[in-house]
Amino acid sequence: MRLALYQPDIPQNTGTILRMAACLGVAVDVIGPAGFDMRNSALRRAGLDYLDAVELRRHVSFAAFRDARASGRLVLLTTLGDTSYADFAFDPTDTLLLGRESAGVPPDVHKVADARIAIPLLPGLRSLNIAVAAAIALGEALRQTGGLPPLLAATAPGVSESDA
Repeated sequence: MRLALYQPDIPQNTGTILRMAACLGVAVDVIGPAGFDMRNSALRRAGLDYLDAVELRRHVSFAAFRDARASGRLVLLTTLGDTSYADFAFDPTDTLLLGRESAGVPPDVHKVADARIAIPLLPGLRSLNIAVAAAIALGEALRQTGGLPPLLAATAPGVSESDA
């Protein structure tokens, strides 16, 4: 399972997604050009020290991304999706593609996606924050495919398991 970010606009969202990917053991492709310098302080602030723990591949263009891709489906998260993420059967080799916060992806990228999925929203509301959408869809994809990391037993300092 992989995440791919198409020309991300907002460093805080990208940092949050990279942090989530590091924690869940999911690799990320960033398809350029990004709307900010990837060394941006806001990106580092959102990603904290997790950025060094994520497998990150950067691509100068969508064409370069496509050329570098291995097998597996390209699954586009889009408000124009024809299938709910909850009804979609994910595969461990899928790459979940998220578009730009400001514009999604262009029609030519829509056309090459193997599937287009959406997160159902109430009428009159446009979309979720991209980092929230990534978390919802990736969580379901990993749940379905058995790809969630094991739950680590942890307790708060000074609290024993019998107190919890």
